[in-house]
Amino acid sequence: AFGGLALLLALLGVYGVMSYSVTQRRREMAVRLALGAQRRDIMGLLTGEGLRFVIAGQVLGVVGALALTRLVEGLLFGVSSRDLTVFALASVALASIVMLASYIPARRAGRVQPVEVLKE
Repeated sequence: AFGGLALLLALLGVYGVMSYSVTQRRREMAVRLALGAQRRDIMGLLTGEGLRFVIAGQVLGVVGALALTRLVEGLLFGVSSRDLTVFALASVALASIVMLASYIPARRAGRVQPVEVLKE
């Protein structure tokens, strides 16, 4: 239950940050589209940023988790503190959540109408 709640909070947090970033960069996306960028290019740019956050966060998270395994070893039941399957599943689940949270604002940015945004 706590793990599911943590994933939900991660989803909401990343979505909020990416959505805010897309809103702040709305003019930039409109200029890119006006100069000939395709909508998939815009979506690729923004989801690529989300992917960079995922990679950096997972590297730091796995290194930190491995460093702190001795502290939580007594609290774990039925699983080793260095179980690679758990680390891999958690990493894949979090990466999927972050990519979903990045895709939604990226899709919205791809639908920007350059003429309307640049008139503002």
